[in-house]
Amino acid sequence: MDTRTHPARARVAAVQQQLRALNLHGFFVPSSDPHISEYLPERWQARQWLSGFSGSAGTLAITQDQCAVFADSRYWQQAEHELAGSGIELVKLEKNAPDAAVQWLVARLQPGQRLGADAQVLGLGLAGLLAAACKGRGLEWVSEHDPFAAAWTERPGLPARPVREHLPPQATQSRAERLAGVRDAMVRHGASQHLVSSLDDVAWILNLRGSDVPYNPVFVAHLLIDAQQATLFVSPGQIDAALAQRLAQDGVRLADYASAATQLAALPADAVVLLDPKRSTLGLRQALPASARVIEAINPSTLAKSRKSPLEAAHVRAAMAIDGAAMCAFYADFEARLARGERLSELDVDELLSAQRARQPGFVSLSFSTIAGWMANGALPHYRALPESFSYIDGEGLLLIDSGGQYEGGTTDITRVWAIGNTTAQQRADYTRVLRGMIALSRTVFPRGTLSPMLDAIARTPLWEAGCDYGHGTGHGVGYFMNVHEGPQSIAKAIPDAHMAMEPGMITSNEPGLYRPGQWGVRIENLLLNVELPTPENGQFGDMLAFETLTLCPIDTRPIERSLLRADEIQWLNGYHAMVRERLLPLVDGAARDWLLRRTEPF
Repeated sequence: MDTRTHPARARVAAVQQQLRALNLHGFFVPSSDPHISEYLPERWQARQWLSGFSGSAGTLAITQDQCAVFADSRYWQQAEHELAGSGIELVKLEKNAPDAAVQWLVARLQPGQRLGADAQVLGLGLAGLLAAACKGRGLEWVSEHDPFAAAWTERPGLPARPVREHLPPQATQSRAERLAGVRDAMVRHGASQHLVSSLDDVAWILNLRGSDVPYNPVFVAHLLIDAQQATLFVSPGQIDAALAQRLAQDGVRLADYASAATQLAALPADAVVLLDPKRSTLGLRQALPASARVIEAINPSTLAKSRKSPLEAAHVRAAMAIDGAAMCAFYADFEARLARGERLSELDVDELLSAQRARQPGFVSLSFSTIAGWMANGALPHYRALPESFSYIDGEGLLLIDSGGQYEGGTTDITRVWAIGNTTAQQRADYTRVLRGMIALSRTVFPRGTLSPMLDAIARTPLWEAGCDYGHGTGHGVGYFMNVHEGPQSIAKAIPDAHMAMEPGMITSNEPGLYRPGQWGVRIENLLLNVELPTPENGQFGDMLAFETLTLCPIDTRPIERSLLRADEIQWLNGYHAMVRERLLPLVDGAARDWLLRRTEPF
């Protein structure tokens, strides 16, 4: 494409014009919003608007005459395709590292020049990184400007969809109880106020849900808690009068979302404010009175909501069964259509599977955009079929489907790979090694408090033995009718911190993979619940945890290379399928029942 006519060209030029008008020589654009969200409302998708790169992670850097996008290996092929002809440089990173964009910027600026970022969407950690880099280069660090305000003339407004309550029985703890728990933590920290900006924490504390962010049942808001009351900063009209009255009964008053900074500035001069540096922006930090003392610590609610109660775990099991029934109905229909000779596409997979989930009781929405990748598209971990770019499921090979649903009683996330026709020896070897990694982690027993990244190598070992690896993490935390990606635990190649300690009740994905660019991809994913185990040594070596597999859906045995599986691994697989059959048979009938019985035969 001619870069002179590419849509990104005019947008880059408009932002660069604003940089010159603001006397800024460079600007840093994170994939972020005022709440440090992973999935962004359209208003804050500045990086995607400017460049056209739609990956869920990545950073953009722009100077008065250059522009670059920084993306890790999960997105290289996608970014190359979406940036083609834009004139925007793609900087390939082995892992997501925002400091690469910072270093790119400071290397192109001269001492005395001005480097900016929008404090309203800049996390405190990144702000410190930028400030230090500017100091080292002799640059002026500027955080009060947003060149997109004028350049992005059709920028969407604030989302303002209705907010509703998450009610019993699925809501297993009252709003008053959750506020009391947060206040207890504030006392332990010595804080008089606690500012919460992360949307899932706000929703969890108040037992509220919304739809301002695609796939995540949250709403755009800040929450300020003190010893007597809480202030919810939310767009006017999102909460109706009846719900506002119930909130007031629990000591929660409403304020306009736009007034958050002003009301923070009016806090008492001796305020002691607890905030999470990983979940707060520089803009809100700057709004606090200069005399206020700030305590930086993880949000107490982040730790609390990661540990599902026994009642919540019971609801999650029920949601998994409902979701599994939907999967059976879909796969039975899908295979029947193929057998009849219908030509199906990746888009059809998304439509048919979503329709089956929508029929289930308690279904609210998908938990993320469905990934249906046929052959080479399956090698793109974050691929999404679009009307303008998709593949038909023609020929033979492997179809990867990564999908999930939001239910009143839980959040699901599952990946399966299915053999379409015959498979090659290499495909079967890849599939089996990934399955072995998934089984190995599923069976792991470990001491309570183990830092979650320490478990990562267990799933990778069967792939490492064959000289293979994958570029993404093995597992992420999952919310309870909440964000499909939830912290603080993460099973990944990461430097662990103390908050990643594995505790009972945590739900984590288990999704090793293997990807051959241009050929096919394999990923098999279940969700796991941390459960306590009796300690045979009478607790001498501490409490032990194990994983309970929550996800209920058959694993395709057709692409397994039997010679690569040990007897104990086959035993695990057969035991898993026996559990799936037992749990799902009461929920399916007809073709779905027949499919379930066929796909859970002992291997």
